[in-house]
Amino acid sequence: MAWFEREFVAVPEDRKNQLVYKWPDVNIRRYTRAMVNADQLALFVKSGQVVGAMGPGRHRIDADELPVLGALVDTVTGGNYYRAELYFVSTREFPGIRFGGRLADILDPVSEQVVTLRVFGEFALTVRDPAELITALAGTADLTDQDRVQSWCADLLLKSMKIAVTQGISRGDWQVLGLSAQLQPIESAVLRQTNTALYEYGLRIPRLGNFDISLAPEDADRLKRLAKDVKYIRLTGDFQRYAAGELALGASQGFAHGHHHGAEGGFLGAALSLSAIGQHVGGPSPAPPPATAQETGQTACAACQSANPAGAKFCMNCGARLTPQPRHCPSCGAESSPNAKFCGDCGTPMPGG
Repeated sequence: MAWFEREFVAVPEDRKNQLVYKWPDVNIRRYTRAMVNADQLALFVKSGQVVGAMGPGRHRIDADELPVLGALVDTVTGGNYYRAELYFVSTREFPGIRFGGRLADILDPVSEQVVTLRVFGEFALTVRDPAELITALAGTADLTDQDRVQSWCADLLLKSMKIAVTQGISRGDWQVLGLSAQLQPIESAVLRQTNTALYEYGLRIPRLGNFDISLAPEDADRLKRLAKDVKYIRLTGDFQRYAAGELALGASQGFAHGHHHGAEGGFLGAALSLSAIGQHVGGPSPAPPPATAQETGQTACAACQSANPAGAKFCMNCGARLTPQPRHCPSCGAESSPNAKFCGDCGTPMPGG
């Protein structure tokens, strides 16, 4: 009897950081001492079912203490063995597991642009129910492969985050450019989604570590430029004035870098743009009064007196027609100039001539 009690089973020192450790021998000698650490639970499994469990402490493996082990087997060795699979399952939390990757291509409701979201971070993993973990995954996955189990959970977490974030943005709960300020509600939604899927496997993700959701760099630059454009268009009042200002700014920057071609036109455009912006916001302009439309070769609108480019048919400010509408002969229908007194084709007097 004393010789049997000298044998023991326990998790080796180099395997104590594993989520699950399986004792390599399914024949367990009678009266063997099993040592279960404080953060572990030992489970006996037969035919895919958990038939016995041992909590932290030192235990003697015997049918008197564990009747579920059944009868002794292996009569050749004197009938001193039980046949069962023995798993040691860790009940502590495993933090610092990395996850991340591409979330989705999503339509930003604000800018109506398709952008790519990415996420990188960490999460913690723990066993919710050791018996469910063994029975649900022991036959389909190698539970002793720690990296594989964690990678599977990371993929499931990424999938849940993709669903939660996409739904939140589509409903208008979160904005694409403001996701960093919504990490707490995002974490709650993702954990709820993930743990619902992990429940049947006896696992649980209690919390996320540091994580961040960001845009692809080219998408972030594009949305920032678009937001700036929208802001300046609202400031100047219309797109044409904003476009003229942007054109003038580009020309002046090119001149500053030594690109002298077309510099005079750039400065002229800048002056016209800044003058228009100053009139819109109501600020007084210290510059001298602008030249008349005739002096600059432009066309003045008869309705609002705004200057328009030469050749324009309608006013860029109020939409009124700039050129007189041609008249047609009441007899032959031929087109005549606005001031003509007789038709040039048939000589019929023009109305009002």
